Amino acid sequence: MSVDRAETLDCLRDLIKTPSINPDLNPQEGGNEAAVARYAVEWLRGHGITAWTEEVTPGRPNLVAELGGPGPVGLVLAGHLDTVGVVGMTVPPFEPTLEGTRVYGRGAYDMKGGVAAFMEAAAVLGRRGSLSGKVRLALLMDEEYRSLGADHYVAHHPEGTACIIAEPTELAVVPVHKGFQWVEVITHGRQAHGSLWEVGESAIAKMGPVIQALDVFDRTVLRTRTYPGLSAESLHAAVIEGGRGISTYAVECRLEVERRTLPGEDPSAVYEELASLVREAAPDADVRLLFQRFPLQTPEDSRLVRTLVSAGERHLSEPLTLRGAPHWADTAVFSQAGIPAVEFGCRGEGAHAEVEWVDLDSVLAVAAMAVDTAEALDREPVQGSL
Repeated sequence: MSVDRAETLDCLRDLIKTPSINPDLNPQEGGNEAAVARYAVEWLRGHGITAWTEEVTPGRPNLVAELGGPGPVGLVLAGHLDTVGVVGMTVPPFEPTLEGTRVYGRGAYDMKGGVAAFMEAAAVLGRRGSLSGKVRLALLMDEEYRSLGADHYVAHHPEGTACIIAEPTELAVVPVHKGFQWVEVITHGRQAHGSLWEVGESAIAKMGPVIQALDVFDRTVLRTRTYPGLSAESLHAAVIEGGRGISTYAVECRLEVERRTLPGEDPSAVYEELASLVREAAPDADVRLLFQRFPLQTPEDSRLVRTLVSAGERHLSEPLTLRGAPHWADTAVFSQAGIPAVEFGCRGEGAHAEVEWVDLDSVLAVAAMAVDTAEALDREPVQGSL
């Protein structure tokens, strides 16, 4: 009753064959997560596992599954169902091919390989019947945009003593990653005909000093602030728009800025620092926080990390490494909800790229280590935080 290679490969192929492009990122390509969620529900039910969908936004569900004994929920195995679009891909996105140990297709690496690993892990745990408590599987929508699926899941299912997110990490354990803030800046001008320089005032020109100040601050101040295992803080001017025509002074200019944050930073202080910088460069500018996500900070000596590392010793020829990640992921949503979380996933290449593939052997290894970790945490119930 161990991980089944053929079964896992078939599952992975079926997941890749079922498009699940995030419609908020690529509305022109059509589709969403619904079809792949239905497939996963039927696959899990076919393996004797209780599984259901929960609609998060119209037509876009999460999948939740549960197995085990009457005890409390222990490990949560989580991943995301959505992918980015396929425009520009140079391999067939929905016709998975196996070359050696590489499985090609959109989402193979990010992250249907991880989803297949956790579905197979659930099947193995179900066949063994070894759990006294519960293991839950959470396959989530919308991770590639705003993580509405993760927010919905933790709001309705706050139970669990630990969580592993199957982001592709090259078989490394990721207990820390960055957060971010999205900030909007608006400068104001005076609309006038392009010939009336004595009347017109360009909002776009006013944005110039703001962009310059932000760039200097990024290069000279933020790059000096670091955190162990992570690169420095950063910000960048991401999106700018303004003006109504070439012969008209722009009445408004909008800039969207992304600020990447590190564990331990005060979110309010981060925003106020940026807002003060903007207002110094353009005193009449409006500054607004659009959205933010917090960093992940799970202790390296936590029970979850130690248990996963021990599982790696049984299944890999080399010890698992621990590292930080510069990106943000759903792990922080679980951590903020009180469920200690790490990223741990497959090897491969091509997230969001023209060619995407996942290493099948690593998919099998992730599945086997998920099984071991779930059983180890189940054998020794944890009181309070890991």
